[in-house]
Amino acid sequence: MAEEVQKQSHETLADVKEEEVVVVSDVPQPEKDTSKVEKEPPHVPETEETPKPKPIEEEESAVETAQISKSGDSDEKIPQSGSFKEESTRVADLPETEKKALEELKQLIQEALNKHEFSALASPPPPKEEEKPVAVEEKKLATVEEKEENKPDEEKPTEGIVDVRPVAPEEPANPESETKDEEEKKAEPEQEAAVAAQVTETVVVTEVNEENVADHAVDDDGAKTVEAIEETIVAVSSSVAQEQPPPPPAKDAEDQKADSPSEVEEKEDKPEALAPLTPEEVSIWGIQLLADDRSDVILLKFLRARDFKVKDAFAMIKNTVRWRKEFGIDELLEEDLGSDLEKVVFMHGFDKEGHPVCYNVYGEFQKKELYQKTFSDEEKRQKFLRRRIQFLERSIRKLDFSPGGISTIVQVNDLKNSPGPGKWELRQATKQALQLLQDNYPEFVAKQVFINVPWWYLAVSKMISPFLTQRTKSKFVFAGPSKSAETLLRYISAEQLPVKYGGLSKDGDFGTTDAVIEINVRPAAKHTVEFPVIESCLLTWEVRVVGWEVSYGAEFVPSAEESYTVIIQKARKVASSEEPVVCNSFKIGEPGKVVLTIDNPTSKKKKLLYRLKTKPSSD
Repeated sequence: MAEEVQKQSHETLADVKEEEVVVVSDVPQPEKDTSKVEKEPPHVPETEETPKPKPIEEEESAVETAQISKSGDSDEKIPQSGSFKEESTRVADLPETEKKALEELKQLIQEALNKHEFSALASPPPPKEEEKPVAVEEKKLATVEEKEENKPDEEKPTEGIVDVRPVAPEEPANPESETKDEEEKKAEPEQEAAVAAQVTETVVVTEVNEENVADHAVDDDGAKTVEAIEETIVAVSSSVAQEQPPPPPAKDAEDQKADSPSEVEEKEDKPEALAPLTPEEVSIWGIQLLADDRSDVILLKFLRARDFKVKDAFAMIKNTVRWRKEFGIDELLEEDLGSDLEKVVFMHGFDKEGHPVCYNVYGEFQKKELYQKTFSDEEKRQKFLRRRIQFLERSIRKLDFSPGGISTIVQVNDLKNSPGPGKWELRQATKQALQLLQDNYPEFVAKQVFINVPWWYLAVSKMISPFLTQRTKSKFVFAGPSKSAETLLRYISAEQLPVKYGGLSKDGDFGTTDAVIEINVRPAAKHTVEFPVIESCLLTWEVRVVGWEVSYGAEFVPSAEESYTVIIQKARKVASSEEPVVCNSFKIGEPGKVVLTIDNPTSKKKKLLYRLKTKPSSD
């Protein structure tokens, strides 16, 4: 369990409340710089990257891990921004050693493309048992027979083998038999020719070992016993002649020569028989390797994932290409897998450095219907995996892979009401997904922000921390429920941050191009904001205090002394459970100012967010 830590001391309450006034000299224009064009937020789903385990480096991580009590609600430290500086994707900015590694990797890839090694990466299915090559079967049979020959005669198995050796009684040597043997040796060539002709006309069953016949047809003095060969052929022929069909006609010499496997292999191996191959084309995430400088950005991801070890990076690329073929990425992009997970993972806005932000909401799996529909069996878990990969592939293609472009994302992982470690099915699916992402999608995360972190998650993160590199740990940020919104606002501006996570981004009159002003309201202090107006218009504004529990009021004060102040919003206390964003508008017909008042009676500082825009009056 995570260690309990001391709470930060609150700032001392002032005996008399201070009043701060922020005066805006003129009504700010609602539009931002017109040179900035609103981008369509790319949909990039969750990715994880966990490099190979390495020893912890001596220097401490720049990230301040949130210290969370078991209850999940505490005054934890907020991680500081800028703890990790993303490496450059421009080749000119790289050190010489990294440039050299990139060039070596490009050479290896070019050689592989020339040899069509990537096309041959998909491993063919193993041959079926009945389709094994004849040469392999003959080799196995010869091995078995050789083992049988090396056994003593009394140990050789007799089942299934036809013993064709003639057993001749030993006779004393006499001159007449020796003379007879010499005559037989002289007539041997003619007899062997006749036997050979007879063998070609006889069907030999597989149980008969030809090598045994040849070996046992040799006497002790090395001479062949023709009688033994003849008896063997006759015995075999008589036993199988009635059962076997007549053999096929023998091929002539030319046909045999044409069908010889060695001849065919020799013809195929001759370089002059093959046309020269053009280099193949291989693409990853829609970027063709070695086609332009965008390929360098892709290769740098693999090199950084393997600490610029060229051979390891090259092997990783080949494994990724193989996996993409086996997984069917190109076909997956066109599949319709439904939209059940649109609230589980989604993209919304950009961070302050321009990275697209991906939100992963694990609390959605507390819904039993969704959980069962997603993880109840292996088939559904595989479909969940394919949907995540499809979402990721479609989204990655919207990133900018040009040198200096944004080719990474920021991930926000919302652990509020997360099912926890007891959900075996979720853990299995997540583990499998993380392994695929780690092996095939390197260096796609600029920062991992965990919000609404429960105590048990912090305990798990401390357990796995020793197995992470310093570089990886520097990308991680943790925040408990009471500091989640404040942490996110350090990295994401309020106009880009969804309302549910403490920002102002939502459907309505304002968009992501309408700038938000952020102000800290001190504890036990009253804060006012004034909007001067010099002409008739319709003034609209949005106000939010993160966490609320403060009083809010709005009024219009005319410039003319004889005019009366108009109460737009009577001061009232706004609870944290109420609507997070207060929207007001007021039609102004004379010069004056709109005054917003925020009274913070609590002992904690509050973050005030507001923005406004004007429209010409219809009068």
